[in-house]
Amino acid sequence: MSDFQNQNILITGAASGIGRLMALGFARGGANIIAWDVNAAGLTALEDELGVFSGTHATFVCDLTDREAIRTTADAVLEAYGHVDVLVNNAGIVSGRPLLEIPEENIERTFAVNTLALFWTTKAFLPGMIEHGGGHVVTIASAGGLVGTARMTDYCSSKFAAVGFDESLRLECKRLGYPIRTTVVCPFYIDTGMFAGVKTRFPWLLPILKPEYAARRIVKAVRKKKGRLIMPRFVYSVYPLRLLPVGLFDTLLTFFGINQTMDEFRGRSGK
Repeated sequence: MSDFQNQNILITGAASGIGRLMALGFARGGANIIAWDVNAAGLTALEDELGVFSGTHATFVCDLTDREAIRTTADAVLEAYGHVDVLVNNAGIVSGRPLLEIPEENIERTFAVNTLALFWTTKAFLPGMIEHGGGHVVTIASAGGLVGTARMTDYCSSKFAAVGFDESLRLECKRLGYPIRTTVVCPFYIDTGMFAGVKTRFPWLLPILKPEYAARRIVKAVRKKKGRLIMPRFVYSVYPLRLLPVGLFDTLLTFFGINQTMDEFRGRSGK
């Protein structure tokens, strides 16, 4: 498979989870992988895995809460590669606590990584895409960016913003005549450890997604230049359900178990 032959694909949060799996999937398709993460050890392990694929691969330690670090790292990437063909804004974090239990600095960090970093990375690489004659910006949002739930006020808010970012960017690029494609990805929970402990009432309707499956679907969506990927299909029902009165909408979220998904959340820390 050579769908991404010689394309420069940058992935944030690439040291683990679906970021790592996407990096391997794109590399398998012939891409040059540019992996960003704050986890230096994870990037080193990824480098070894990428070594079996052709292409020029590189890793960069970058703290996405630091706007200047993003700018400096982006400059280094552009110096080495000239431009980025596909930018995958994948990095994300979650608190998983009721609003009154979330420290203020944690809320700010959630928005710094999940939302503001989208702006800083895209502003860094969009001009080069336009000059190069094409590019693709992929935003890994969440089903939590389509419907809110308890213990997720900061996370869902940041992901609602990510969905809005993709939509506005897509329309802006069309309006201005930029040769840029965008893809927004809104998956239900993925079993990567980030959401350890989450549960689903109807697994046949709203399954906890396997990381390999999710990464494979995302790579395929980018290859096919799809504008939107929502997983599983049942999440699409959120759109018409929003036309219902608020009380009935909330009742349905409770019935389907969506508002209780985080009740036993532990996360990677095990807390």
